[in-house]
Amino acid sequence: MKYLLDFTLTDIHPTGAGDAMLRLTPVDPVRGGNALRQVSAGQFVNIHVPQSHSTFLRRPISICDVCTDTLTLTLFVKDAGAATHTLCNANSGEQFNILLPLGNGFSFDSSIKSPLLVAGGVGIAPMLFLAKQMKKAGITPTMLLGAVSADRLILTEKLSELGEVNIATNDGSAGERGLVTEHSALQRQWDSIYCCGPLPMMKAVAGEALKKEISCQVSLENVMACGLGACLCCVEDTRHGNVCVCKEGPVFNIKELKWQTM
Repeated sequence: MKYLLDFTLTDIHPTGAGDAMLRLTPVDPVRGGNALRQVSAGQFVNIHVPQSHSTFLRRPISICDVCTDTLTLTLFVKDAGAATHTLCNANSGEQFNILLPLGNGFSFDSSIKSPLLVAGGVGIAPMLFLAKQMKKAGITPTMLLGAVSADRLILTEKLSELGEVNIATNDGSAGERGLVTEHSALQRQWDSIYCCGPLPMMKAVAGEALKKEISCQVSLENVMACGLGACLCCVEDTRHGNVCVCKEGPVFNIKELKWQTM
């Protein structure tokens, strides 16, 4: 079930380069609580930004974290345009209308013993809720995070509370120098991989998983507008034909994607 709800911004924390972590609570705690309890890791929201006068469409933002006890929704927003710039510079107390939860998230069961969560840049954000859900299920995940430099890394402290964190930075300012796909952690034995980040990174990780016959799920970031599969902006050509990423994804098993062999 999808909900269209007003949320109040209760806290905003700059994370560098103009980006920000937003924490919001629903104006209606009953319906808001029902909505938040349905969220799974990897899903996203569509948020209306009326304060950005040049922005007509809602903006899709990955869900970073959810706390049903405090009715808190956490979103990481990258300052990448008029609407996201407005969000990153919003003030506590402002309200935003949000459609949620959207799409299909990551899936796992108790049979997995050694999952690796690979993420780069903004793709790190949805891994927090996934790691929390795994930990709650008695599974300890290992994280492999990549960024251009140390100051662009996010959530490392929170993720380290949930499992081992490995880091790769392009300039070597944190962790191993290079791309996440070059990190030594990727060469260890894993029974499943969950990946979110730049497309070239995900294709490279998918290629490694395919060669080693490791189950792998990736979260695509195709351009989305409606979030409901109506506008066809986010269509992906899969082995099952053309599908809307916002509705059938954004998370896919790599075996469903044609680019796994590229």
